Amino acid sequence: MHTEDNSVQSKVRLDQFDPNHGLDRGKSKLTEIVWYLFKMIFILTAFPWPQSLKHFVLRLFGARLGKGVVIKPRVNIHFPWKLTLGDHCWIGEECFILNFEPVSVGKHACLSQRSFLCGGNHNFRSPEFEYRNGPITIGDGAWVGAQVFLGPNVKLGVDCVISAGSRVFKNMPDGMICAGDPCEPKSNRWK
Repeated sequence: MHTEDNSVQSKVRLDQFDPNHGLDRGKSKLTEIVWYLFKMIFILTAFPWPQSLKHFVLRLFGARLGKGVVIKPRVNIHFPWKLTLGDHCWIGEECFILNFEPVSVGKHACLSQRSFLCGGNHNFRSPEFEYRNGPITIGDGAWVGAQVFLGPNVKLGVDCVISAGSRVFKNMPDGMICAGDPCEPKSNRWK
């Protein structure tokens, strides 16, 4: 049985959170609404639409896509106008790209199933819980394993590998296999 101790009062004031302070949405509210409709029909769905149609829809909303990009079903992209996908990169099924700030995925990079690129955060030391967002950059040839979490302000180096299930909160170097919670470089990818 749980009993509440009311002697300690919380300092958190979510009623004072301002969803418009510290967040540049980049487009109008109407554009966001229309994007959500298109996203549900063409991107977030399990229906296997042709890649060319997905590319057209994403570009229509401002995404920058290279050639040969593969986007699997059930991908969740928050703001396509803040997304850059390099040539021949792969976005796996059920990836979630929460890009309140720009997210860039390099050429020949792979985001595996259910990876979560989380460019959004809150200042938990502030009672008003304001945004503390940041960009994410994935280097050319990098591989983000299944169910990896990447936090804001993270850069993955060229040919970097992040092992499945890892949690990444800082930059990872070129050519390294990285793993863990928190994620750390472990060994050279090419040796």
